[in-house]
Amino acid sequence: MEIKETAVAGTLESSDIQIMVSEGTNGIAIDLQSDVEKQFGDQIRSVITETLNKLGVTDAKVKAVDKGALDCVVKARTIAAAQRATDTTDQPAWEVL
Repeated sequence: MEIKETAVAGTLESSDIQIMVSEGTNGIAIDLQSDVEKQFGDQIRSVITETLNKLGVTDAKVKAVDKGALDCVVKARTIAAAQRATDTTDQPAWEVL
């Protein structure tokens, strides 16, 4: 899937993550800000990358601001932001869940 516009999903509330997906040119680049990056940064990046790959997104810039989100929340916010960015919100990607 090709990114058509910049899109955001999530909030900056506790136990959530805000994901911003925009057009990229060289793979998936993730800029992560998290208080727990030392402990869980690799896992958060892995969930975001896996989810985007399953959606068919190969080139994207991702900015993630984590406030202690669980993996399922990271995945849900990534799906929402990616589908908004690719203008496919009317076609839910149930297989990715």
